[in-house]
Amino acid sequence: MEAFAPSFQEELTRLLRWRRDVRRFRTDPVDETLLQECLDAFLLAPSVGLSEPWRVLRVESDAARDAAYQNFKTANAEALEGYAGDKAKLYAGLKLSGMQESPVQLAIYCDDGTDKGAGLGAGTMPEMRRYSVVGAINLFWLTARAKGLGVGWVSILDPVKLNADLNAPEGWSLVAYLCVGFPEEVSKTPELEKLGWEDRRKALPIETR
Repeated sequence: MEAFAPSFQEELTRLLRWRRDVRRFRTDPVDETLLQECLDAFLLAPSVGLSEPWRVLRVESDAARDAAYQNFKTANAEALEGYAGDKAKLYAGLKLSGMQESPVQLAIYCDDGTDKGAGLGAGTMPEMRRYSVVGAINLFWLTARAKGLGVGWVSILDPVKLNADLNAPEGWSLVAYLCVGFPEEVSKTPELEKLGWEDRRKALPIETR
């Protein structure tokens, strides 16, 4: 297998460094062709047993978006109660979703009961289907960033209530709620690191057995 040219490798590293979890979006609409080009990255993603278990719900209506945002607000308030002191004060000031501004919002699910792939590779580790969805999301995210879009992953949600509010099919499990749009600004430093919530590791911890 041939390696890609050094210039491409450098650009790939640059893309990885500049991929950020975006929470501050411009409200400009996203061209449908551009969005579809990003979504097509799902079709290039690997999946256990070639099951391709990812499912996408586009959250468009005002009612659906409001339900998702109220879900976040409730879950976020509950999460704040789990902190105290300086950490609570810092948490309260964090912007943890772009749900009020992002023009595109996607609920990404895993179809745990899919027949595609005939169960190959998922018999002993059924969670591999969900891991496959996460891998596909990552390809979508990198593609979006390469094309100038930002993506924010909202995980402070009650998935059971969201599933009901979005009328998700039975057997689908929520993996991610993604906000997509043009970012207000770009940075290669995570916002949580900028604000002092946590520091990024400088080296990968590897143990030998």
